[in-house]
This record gives sequence, structure tokens and C-alpha cells, in this order.
Amino acid sequence: MSTLKRLLVGKPLASSEEGHQRLGKLVALAVFASDAISSTAYATEEILHVLVPLGGLEALEYLIPIAVIVVVLLAIVIISYRQTIFAYPSGGGSYVVSRDNLGITPSLVAGASLLVDYTLTVAVSVSAGVAAITSAFPGLRGSRVQLCLAFIVLLVAINLRGVKESGRLFAVPTYVYAVTLGALLVVGLVRSLSGDLPALEPNQHALDELTHGGALLTGITAMALMRAFSSGAVALSGIEAISNGVPAFREPEAKNASITLVYMGLILAGFFFGISVLAHRLQPTLQEGGETLLSIMAGTVFGSSSFAYFTLQAATAAILILAANTAFNAFPSMSSILAKDGYLPRQLHNRGDRLVYSNGVLVLAGAAALLVVAFGGITTALIPLYAVGVFTGFTLSQAGMVRHHLRVRERGWQRNIAVNGVGAVATFLVLAVVVISKFTIGAWIPAIVIPLIVILLRGIHRHYQRVAAVLAVPEGYRPLPHTHTVVVLVGGVHQGVLAALTYAKSLSPDRLIALSVVSSTDESQAIREQWDRYHVDVELELRYSPYRELTQPVLKYLDELDAAYENDIITVVLPEFVLSRWWEQLLHNQSALLLKGRLLFRRNTVVTSVPFHITDPLDEGTTVGFNERDRPVTVAAASPSGEGDGKGNGKSNRRSEGRGAEEPARHP
Repeated sequence: MSTLKRLLVGKPLASSEEGHQRLGKLVALAVFASDAISSTAYATEEILHVLVPLGGLEALEYLIPIAVIVVVLLAIVIISYRQTIFAYPSGGGSYVVSRDNLGITPSLVAGASLLVDYTLTVAVSVSAGVAAITSAFPGLRGSRVQLCLAFIVLLVAINLRGVKESGRLFAVPTYVYAVTLGALLVVGLVRSLSGDLPALEPNQHALDELTHGGALLTGITAMALMRAFSSGAVALSGIEAISNGVPAFREPEAKNASITLVYMGLILAGFFFGISVLAHRLQPTLQEGGETLLSIMAGTVFGSSSFAYFTLQAATAAILILAANTAFNAFPSMSSILAKDGYLPRQLHNRGDRLVYSNGVLVLAGAAALLVVAFGGITTALIPLYAVGVFTGFTLSQAGMVRHHLRVRERGWQRNIAVNGVGAVATFLVLAVVVISKFTIGAWIPAIVIPLIVILLRGIHRHYQRVAAVLAVPEGYRPLPHTHTVVVLVGGVHQGVLAALTYAKSLSPDRLIALSVVSSTDESQAIREQWDRYHVDVELELRYSPYRELTQPVLKYLDELDAAYENDIITVVLPEFVLSRWWEQLLHNQSALLLKGRLLFRRNTVVTSVPFHITDPLDEGTTVGFNERDRPVTVAAASPSGEGDGKGNGKSNRRSEGRGAEEPARHP
């Protein structure tokens, strides 16, 4: 298992190597911005999925105005988060900002929103990437869920190798996508504006599927526009990842992170608006569960069998799948901060062999896999769940920054308040639009799940506080003195049992008892005869179990000891075999393991295992015990043939004393 782990994860990294694992701007852009940049592959399409079923192809007239509003909102959020980066260079994003400025409950809401957002990021990104693959290869559409799960497993394996190594792998598809998508927009818009590329003919069959033959066309209402805008606003998802991961950048961390954030904003705004304009000019017809909007336009501009088309589809699939890497970096970091503050299990705060929060990676993968299975790996079904957590975090972060500027009053604080204030109002309005317009089609799920997660976080924190209060040492505290009873569980007399009894005696207990659970009078008589034969000078207690059950008779006997002796500590000693091969352990009873699990939760009880390594070779002359005359019993040499030589020498595991006489140890 260790060898397999090294092959999959790589050699361990020392804590001192953490500085060498930090990212430059080019690699960091691929690691932290892939989620936001990749959303351009489906954000425009999601707007049309809302409008086209209600207004047909005429609904494309609303596409550019909605895109302009989204781009303006994007600029506001980018400017606001630049201030967050410089104010909180230690990372943590909206959770830390809310914790320091708004209080515990708002910070937990922000933290829960981010955890939900990152989980949905993985599910949406992977499902959208698989949709790009199935657009180019329709025969794979029936295996959508299986492909999603396979890619999640691949992402886990890559991320467990470390941030720097995974960043290098993800940089190539991110920049290939940027180049090919840029080429699509330039070539497509130039050809369209020059008249070389006219609008596409409507695909009437696909249009009838979307509009149910036109029977349900109701026109574009204000609610429909709100819902379409909230669908397009998912293009802003992932922006906060850079502010959460500032410590992952090379020095100066805050400056490099802010520059990377601006680069990401420019690329995202240009691509999103460019795709919206090209879609408005080409008038493509969406397909329900079929070919993606980007695939239709790329096939039109480049040709559906061209190298450029397949390159863009491959790059789109790659960046969408690898966009989940943003969440695989941000979720473990966020959960680590929450765990450090006592709101999540402590295990999530621990780094793995490669200086990544491995437990957080695994938890995120499991949660995202459940979402993929539950929603069939369909991107459109997951989108309504998406934006609630995103804009909740945005709003709390900006509101917290307003409070921060009022409290610190740094240079230019009045201007900064205006910037963050506008950001808080804008993102809150978007959050309201998302919840109202999409509540009945899925937004109610995160609206309920986020408060439930907050309740869970508070419950975990109360547990840690209660444990800390119990463990605290009051002034002048001294533990009460105890008597000590040692109970050795035995099933018969062999060297392992004798070794356990010897160890028990070395503890110098007030009482030493050997306990055996028997199911018949024959067993009882046999063990008493062994006790007498080997002259074991330890009190033997026999308990009868007619149904051959071990745990309950032992627990009942320990309860009797508790009742008989006040302030008594009971140590239960378990003799155990230790074998060199794992499969050999399966050939032996695992009753000791089950019993230890039950005794772990018993008060004033200590459980000790005394291992007996029955397969370890012993060197010639090793003393293994004493005979009845208190003379040492040693291991004799083996003859070349492995048999005794008639002079007291025999197999290597033979015990000898003097000239080879083998005697059982009399005194344990």
C-alpha cells in the first residue's frame, strides 16, 4: 500500500518545502481562474436556455443587454475583491472578512455558502466538460454520469500530488482554451461583420423540442429576464477563489494575487461578452440535452470536421473538467480554516504528505460525486443551485469590507467604502434576483442547505468547547488516587498468554486476575488442568457463556469489579498474535479487536494489547524463558537438514536448556 501511495501521490514533502510549492502568476491563473474562465463555455447558453423556450429565437435580442449587465457586475466585484486581497493577505476570503467584521453567524453563513459553492463548482464543471465531450462524440451521452465520476477520481489523484504539480498540469489546457476560444471569437466576428458568415437557419426540430411546438410560448416576462440574468451571472463563480488562496502565491503574495485577479477579470469579461455577441449574430438553435452552444458556433466558424473545431472541443472539455481544480484548492483551504477555528473536524486542518489538505480533497470529491449522481450529470439541472452560494459570499464579503474600512480608516478609506458599498448592494440585489426567480426550480435547495450547514458548524464548535472545558485543569487540581485491578483475558495456556501474564505482573497491580469465558464444562475443566500443569500463580476466574458470546460476559464481570471496589482503575490485558503476512491474520479469530472497540467507551477502563510475534525468527542462544529449576530456556541451533542432530540441536524454533532438554516455562 505504501508503494502504491508513492506511485499515485509522490514522495512526501517536508514542511520546510512549503515555500517552494508556491505559484507564480502564470501558473496561479490556471489554478485559480480556470473555474471563472471556463464558465464562459456555458454561461451564455444558460441564459438562452431560459429565454428561448419562452420567446423562441427572438429572445436572442435580450442577450447582449444581459451580457452588458453581467460584465458591469463583474467589474464591480473584481475591484471590490482587490481590496479584500490587500486587507486580508492571509486568505480566507468572505469567511475571514465576515468573522472579523460582522460576527460569528454571518461568517458561518459565508463559510457554509463557500463550501456549497465549491462543491457545486466541481459538479457543474465536470458535467459541463463531459457535455463538451458528448457533443463531439454523441455515442457517449449514455455514459454521462460514469464519465463525470471518472474525471472526479482523476482530479483527486492529481490534486493529492500537490498544488504546484497540479498547477503545471492544468496550465496547458487553460491557455489552449484561451487561444482557441479567442481565435473562434476573432474569426467568427470578423466573418460575421464582413458578411462572409450569415446567421444560421433555424433547426426547427430542436426549436420545437424547446418550445413544445410553440404551444407554451408566453413571451419574455420580467421574471424570465431575472431568471436569465441569474443564469448568466454564474460567470462570476470562482472569482473569490484568488482572495481565498492568497498564501499560495509567491512573494509579494497580495500584489501577485491582485494582478492575477485583474487578468482573470479581463479574460472572463472579454470571452463572455464576445460569445454573447457572436451568438446574437449567428442565431444558433439550442438543443435540449444535445450539442452545446459553443460546439454549434465552433462547427459553423471552423467547420465541424476541422482540426480547429476538435481542438476547441478538447480544450473546452479539459478546462471545464480541470476548472474543478479551483474548488479542489479552495475547498480544502476553507475547510482547514473552519477546522482551525473549531467549526469542522480537526482532521480537515491537517496537511497530507504533499503539503495539501488531503482530507478536504476527499470530502469535496465525495460530495460532488453525490450531486453528479443525483442530478444525472446534467449541467442545466445543477445551475439553479449554483448562484445562491456564490452571491451570498460576495455580499457578506463586501459588507464586511465596508465595516473594515470604517473600523481601520486606512488611507483612502472613504473611496474604498464607496467601492465595497456599491459591490455589497449590487451582489445583494443579484442574490435576491437569484433566490426569487429560481426558488421553485432548485434555488430552494441551497437556501435550505446553507442554514443547515451553519447549524452543523455551530454544533461541532459546541462539542469542541465542551471537550475543552472538561479537559481544562482547574487551579490546584490533583487527580483522585485509584486502586488498580488488572484483568488478563485468557483462552488457554500458551506462550502468548504467559507473556501477557508476565507483563501484567510488571504493572504491580493491587489485584491481578486471569479471566476466561467458557461455553461448556469440558472447556472449564481443560483450562483448569492447564493452569495446574503449568503452575500459573495467578487467580483464575471462569465465566460461563451458554451462547458462546465473549463481549457481554466480560463487560458484566468488569461491572461487578466496579461495584466491588471504589475508585478503581481496571486494565484489561489482551494477548494477541501478530503475524508477518496480512492474509494469515484472516485465519485467526478477531474477537480481541471487537472487544477493544466495546471497551474503548467504558469508563475507568484501560485496554492493553500484548503482541506475540509468532513468526519472527529468533537468533541462536536467545533466552525465551526459564524452566522449573529457574534455568534459562534458549533457542538451539538448527542442523543443515533442519532436523535434530541427536545432541540437543533441532529446528531453529526449538528451545533448549543445557544439552537441549526442552521444558515448558513454569513461571510466567
